Formats: sequence, structure tokens, C-alpha cells
Amino acid sequence: MAVDQSIRPAPAPETPPVRASAGRLFDEAYRRLTEKPLSLYAAAFLRIGNGFLFLVTMLREFPHRHLIWGPEAPWTAEMARRMFDQLGWFSVFTLSDDPAYFEVCYAAMILVGVLFMLGWRTRVTSVLFAVAAISVYSRNVLMSNGGDNLLVLIAIYLMFTACGRRWSLDARRAARHAPAGGFREFTVTVLHNCALLVIMAQMCILYGAAGLFKVQGETWGDGTALHYVLKQDLFRPWPAVSDFLDGQHVLLMIACYLTVLVQVAFPFSVFSKLKYVVLPLLVAMHLGIAVLMALPVS
Repeated sequence: MAVDQSIRPAPAPETPPVRASAGRLFDEAYRRLTEKPLSLYAAAFLRIGNGFLFLVTMLREFPHRHLIWGPEAPWTAEMARRMFDQLGWFSVFTLSDDPAYFEVCYAAMILVGVLFMLGWRTRVTSVLFAVAAISVYSRNVLMSNGGDNLLVLIAIYLMFTACGRRWSLDARRAARHAPAGGFREFTVTVLHNCALLVIMAQMCILYGAAGLFKVQGETWGDGTALHYVLKQDLFRPWPAVSDFLDGQHVLLMIACYLTVLVQVAFPFSVFSKLKYVVLPLLVAMHLGIAVLMALPVS
């Protein structure tokens, strides 16, 4: 009796080996890591932003520089050196107690901040900027805060990025010359992309931890946290505006919950389209902080 070949079941599709799938993922990750520097405009934005914030601090505190970082500071250079022995930090301000030396260092740091922000010889000025940031914010720990610590960390990470390839004097000069290649370009690309990954991880930890800590607070849980923030006399540059917003109870409650939600969601949105919603909300949050609390110049 003949068997009808047409009714035979089709063979099951072959399942691709797990090892092959993992290999493709590795190849894709390696290609993205080594093919070209990623997010060059984002790196340039970080360079300009960090340089600008550093300059704002140095220029705003210029009349008080001796009491904060100089020989007249209550937190003396000797006290700072003792702390450095324990923590491993350093500051060029503590290398000499000569007032003239302090003035030269202060002026040099302002110059470095300007050159770094403008992107002039960024490979060199990024290192000098990191040294300047560390020196300023470690000289007097009584005057620094979490924002200062983040600025120092980002300054260190930016040393390994190609943050001068966009929106910079270096970019204008490079446009007139042929780009470099070979092993040097490969090394720059890998260091740049790895440093960006570290910066992304740092920001994810920052916002994720901030959101989780807020979840544990009673005032954020019941939606009254911003009421107490707006009542802080030390951070009320526009008292009338703060009082008006404080009267919008429903709006403040929504803002409280939205702040926590956005911060907790940030680490999960970096590699998805959700970031196009989360990032504008974070920018709006920081603009609100800057206006209503006069940070970081309060």
C-alpha cells in the first residue's frame, strides 16, 4: 500500500543554539563599543555644563575665596592634609600656605574652567579640570555637598571621553584636518564608550537611590514633602512664588508622587523609548529646583 508523501508532518524547525545567540550578542556589543564614539553631543553637553557650574561657583565665591579655600579658612590647610592622609584625596591649595600661591592657583583654575568649557585642547584641559574640581571641593569639606561630589565624579569620567569633538574649539580645528585612525582612534573610541557607560551607571544609581530613599519617607508618601521644602527660609529666593505654589495642595501632591515615580523609573528607561518621557520630566524637576530654591548658587 502506497503512502501519501503529502500528508507527512513537516519537520520541526531547528532551534538555534544558545551559544550562537550569545555570540551574536557579544559581537553586537563589541561592534558598538569599538566602531565609533557614541553620544558625542551628550558628552559635549556634560563638558559645557560641568565647566559652567564650576565657573559659576568660582566667580560667585570670589569675594569670599580666602575664607572658604584660602589661608584664612576655618578649615585650615593642616586639617585638610590630615583628612587627605586618611581618605587619599588631595588639593593643590594645600601644597603651600603662601597667599600669593593661593591667588595664582585660583586664577589658574578659573582659566582652566573657561578653556575646558570652550573645548580647547580638551585632552589636556580635561585632566587639569578634574584636578581643579578635586582641589576645590576637597579643600573644604564643610562647604561641599552631594552636587559637588557628582561634579567631581563626572569631571573624572570626562577625562576618558572624547568630549571635545562637538561644540568646541577642538572640533573647529579638527574640521580642517583629516581624522586620525588606527590603534589610536580605536583606543579613544573604547575609552570614550566605556566612560559613557560608567556615567550612565552613575546617573542610574543616583536617581534610583534618590527615588527609593524618598519612598521610605513619610512626607513623600503622604504627598507633603514639597510643602516643607517651600517653607525653608534659606531656600526661598521668591517668597511670593513659593507661598502661591504652597497653596496648590493637589498640584504639590501630584508633583511629589511624580518626582518619586520618575526617579525610580529612570534606571529602567535609559535603554527604552520611555526615556523620552522621563528625561523632560527630570529636566523640569531640576529647573523647578533651580528657580524655587536658587540652587546651586544659594
